[in-house]
Amino acid sequence: MRRILPLLFCLLALPALAQTSLRIGLASDPDVLDPTLSRSVAARQVFAAMCDKLVDINERLEIVPQLATAWEWQDGGRALLLTLRAGVHYQDGVAMDAAAVIAGLQRHLTTNGSTRRGEMGPVRGIEAVGDMQVRILLSEPFAPLLAALSDRAGMLVSPRQATVTGIDFQRDPACAGPFRLVRRVAQDRMDLERFDGYWDAARIHIDRITYRPIPDATVRGANLRAGQLDVIERVLTSDVATMRQDARVRLLDGPSLGAVYIAVNIANGPAANSAIGRDAKLREALELAIDRQVLNQVAFDGLFRPGNQSVPPDNPFYARALPVPARNLERARALLREAGYPNGRAKMRMSVPNTTEYVQASEVIQAMAAEAGIDIELQVIEVATLLRQWTQGEFESLIILWSGRTDIDANLWSFNACGEALNGGRYCNAEADAALREGRTLVEQPRRVAAYGRAMDILLRDRPYIYLYHPTNFFGTSARLQGLHLVADGLIRPQDLRLR
Repeated sequence: MRRILPLLFCLLALPALAQTSLRIGLASDPDVLDPTLSRSVAARQVFAAMCDKLVDINERLEIVPQLATAWEWQDGGRALLLTLRAGVHYQDGVAMDAAAVIAGLQRHLTTNGSTRRGEMGPVRGIEAVGDMQVRILLSEPFAPLLAALSDRAGMLVSPRQATVTGIDFQRDPACAGPFRLVRRVAQDRMDLERFDGYWDAARIHIDRITYRPIPDATVRGANLRAGQLDVIERVLTSDVATMRQDARVRLLDGPSLGAVYIAVNIANGPAANSAIGRDAKLREALELAIDRQVLNQVAFDGLFRPGNQSVPPDNPFYARALPVPARNLERARALLREAGYPNGRAKMRMSVPNTTEYVQASEVIQAMAAEAGIDIELQVIEVATLLRQWTQGEFESLIILWSGRTDIDANLWSFNACGEALNGGRYCNAEADAALREGRTLVEQPRRVAAYGRAMDILLRDRPYIYLYHPTNFFGTSARLQGLHLVADGLIRPQDLRLR
């Protein structure tokens, strides 16, 4: 009996020993883990494991089924019929049906502070068509809707939590994804466990995922090489060559939908009463002080793409009549003199996320601006805090990444339209609003391109945002990891991942 008991104990322990854990290093700590309220890139990474969407995108940026298996535009683009996947359960055991989906979509539309409402456009109602179909009714055609449903607007929570939001939601969240959140320690970790009732369980080969926010890219890379992490996002461009030569790790790279820009507080509270917020000539001078090509070379080893719009120059929606402006120090200095700045020098403050890439870029911009006569005071701030300050207007200017979407509307509307949730600087121009609204309600691409071109002409003149560059996605993984498929949205999808 003495010999049998230890053997029995070992056999019982085998399943626990066989479980696999994936450790992911993020560049920042997410804001609130609630898909209706969240606005951070880091939260999207965690949602990739927590919350499936009605539709997804693939490596070719095609919209593909997820919680919805089929879709059909009706009534001249004023209705979208979605056929739902059978056999889906939320992480609290509730089955997904038409009523549950309606509750989840209405949550995005009606929750106070929702950052999804603007993404969903002119929705006038959502109705059930039997048990497993829903129809989204629109007051006018809205071409970007399906693309919006491939991101957080398409993430559904259990009906039990339709009115539970924010911190209360993330204490006991229930989405329809492959992993459920079991613990979050702010600035330290998020622990997720596999959901056994997941509809696509055959593609999940990991039992646990731990996300660790590590703002310093060098530290993230060192942890990967030491075997303390299995995946890291946003590898430093200066580490690319070294990582490619290290047999312990793999480097994956691909294009990104993202854009990095300087956002300006135009009209949101007392902080908008600043030189950069009030003076369009100062904003123009700042842009003319920046050499985007040099910024890319110095800060990112020439591996990113300079840009001046929300999409890169090879995108069909890029306004080619408005190319990336060259640096012009003489004109920048003249603008400061015209604006009456004492001794031709102006001052401004710029908030900077506390991650390596932003700090590097902002220091280069600071040096370039000083040559034109603009003295920038940099304030380095933790990312979630910076996002909160952006929303509340507690900034003069800031540098940040928008991770980008497949439809240009999601890159522009919520940030520039009057009163929209992501418009932290409270920029408002009726002419720009009209052009943006026209672009999102048209179906024919040539007419949409023309409308967004008119909007971009106004936005580049007013400069509520100064776009700088489009990053390349660089991910580092352990040599043991298999199955990571890079998509231009930069999300680490857990489906098909394995650790050898």
